[in-house]
Amino acid sequence: MTTTEHPHGHDGHQDPTLYRTPADAVAAPGEKLAYVVGFDPAGARPDALFTVGTEPGSSAYGRVIARAEVPGVGNELHHFGWNACSSALAHAGHHHAARRYLIVPGLRSSRLHVFDTVPDPARPRLVKTVEPGELAARAGYSRPHTLHCGPDGVFLSCLGGADGADGPGGVALLDHESFEVLRGWESERGPQHLAYDVWWHLAQNIAVTSEWGTPSMIEDGLVPELLLGRRYGHCLHFWELGTGRHLQQVDLGDAHQMVLELRPAHDPEATWGFTNTVVDVEDLSASVWLWHRDGEDFRVTKVITLPAEPAPAEDLPPALKPFGAVPPLITDIDLSVDDRWLYVSAWGTGDLIQYDVSDPRHPRRTAAVRLGGITARRPHPAAPGVPLTGGAQMVEVSRDGQRVYLTNSLYAAWDEQFYPAGIEPWMVKLDADTSRGGLSVDGRFFPHGEDFAGLRVHQTRLQGGDASSDSYCYRR
Repeated sequence: MTTTEHPHGHDGHQDPTLYRTPADAVAAPGEKLAYVVGFDPAGARPDALFTVGTEPGSSAYGRVIARAEVPGVGNELHHFGWNACSSALAHAGHHHAARRYLIVPGLRSSRLHVFDTVPDPARPRLVKTVEPGELAARAGYSRPHTLHCGPDGVFLSCLGGADGADGPGGVALLDHESFEVLRGWESERGPQHLAYDVWWHLAQNIAVTSEWGTPSMIEDGLVPELLLGRRYGHCLHFWELGTGRHLQQVDLGDAHQMVLELRPAHDPEATWGFTNTVVDVEDLSASVWLWHRDGEDFRVTKVITLPAEPAPAEDLPPALKPFGAVPPLITDIDLSVDDRWLYVSAWGTGDLIQYDVSDPRHPRRTAAVRLGGITARRPHPAAPGVPLTGGAQMVEVSRDGQRVYLTNSLYAAWDEQFYPAGIEPWMVKLDADTSRGGLSVDGRFFPHGEDFAGLRVHQTRLQGGDASSDSYCYRR
């Protein structure tokens, strides 16, 4: 593969989708395409990257336009992202970077797949794979989970040590253009052992990482003994971004198991952000926390709690029968680019909840939609007679905040525990009221089932960027 064909934007100048400020990103033209990864839970068929039309006036609206398969089987495509984004503007040497390539890790295979979205954005083509051996040899990691395009490279958070070892997990640094694995990012790890997400406060030279578990803790499903023993991750870690030096560990309390998504404020002068915990082992609730700077240190404050919902044991999967309740299971959150709206996915109950976070210390619930759910199985308006499997899970928000996209699968082994009857894939779009708050399901947008060739769908990325893929260098 040659990565120097178009080293600049598509017209030879700076890529217009590298936005100087959050306001520039909000004001830019909306997405016409969404990219969605799909995987075969049985590991018998190839996983794929799907392209879905999102332009309302197009005949392709709400339809799967293309499918690009990856080699082999058993990859379990999960989270993915761009080779370059607005953070590239932090350094003059990267002003000619381009948001062109999608890097798609296989969470189980530890293989990285690089797709080129030029010359035809609707039909990305696979141009390179990075084998697990390179990730292990050069960075000491496996099980790549989340990636973010940073100013000096692509940051790839990995759950496992080399060759699937049980940690420590951490961050590998990849080259923006060749996609070669450069090294492990950490220089002084401190107490950090578990990994999940990585993001930052770019202007303050601060990175943040969160915790899920090691390969043996997740790959065969949720382990009850580890959960009740409070062994899954419950800490945030703060680092010096430029050096990879650990600065501070903040413990949310070991009852709050699985500290997952990181959503820092997009305002480059801000030093706060939101994270979520999946379950409280004492009452099955789930929560959202605010991290904020207090002098030189960071503190965390719980700002949202979602309680478990009582349910008859006969309606529950075996894993939940002893508890007689449906845990909300917050598995994803997303913060709008203007930092006003927070979206919370409760995969257990099927809720997608909107909060006004104009005051981030006091979120105000403004709307909610229920789709699927462990017991509710709420249908989509386009098919009111067909109860949905799975629940609101991965959430992505358009740059202008007016469109919210949802998919319904978490992770194959965990899907089977909480939705043992199976999960049929679906993708939903909701329209958001960005003035006063509100959510409504778009009845015209409902690719599902065989539209995705039966593969379960997970994360979504939007053409030109979205709320969870960019950090910004300038405030105005």
